[in-house]
Amino acid sequence: MRKLVAGKLHGIYVTEANLNYHGSITLDPDHCEEAGILPMEFVEIWNKNSGARISTYVILGQRGSRCCILNGAAARTCQPGDQIIICNSVYLDESRITLLKPKVLTFDESNHVRDRLSYSVNVDPEGRYTFSILDEASTVLPVPLMVSGA
Repeated sequence: MRKLVAGKLHGIYVTEANLNYHGSITLDPDHCEEAGILPMEFVEIWNKNSGARISTYVILGQRGSRCCILNGAAARTCQPGDQIIICNSVYLDESRITLLKPKVLTFDESNHVRDRLSYSVNVDPEGRYTFSILDEASTVLPVPLMVSGA
């Protein structure tokens, strides 16, 4: 079994940090449902501003609020206005990797969904893995590569 990306909220903005609540991250249920993130599920959180990396569990806030609230100890790692990445995962037998199509949402500064993407792994005729990022229309998008001369 391999631990693989199942869904991701990429670049969502922290709306509040509540040190006195008893833990977790509070998220808008609409965002969670669309990305396949469950209440009480453990997620990894990566702060794009500070580089901090933490793990906590999800609780659901008010539907439609676009909230992203770090609670308890997590509130020390992310402040309002920080842009973070929230990622859940799944354990899957490697033979099933081509069936997994993680949903990735990207956000604007008001936590409205900007892009709805998915990841896709396939196998080429030589039996090697290929990786694609697809938009809502299933158009293949470029995968970031090393910049030449860098």
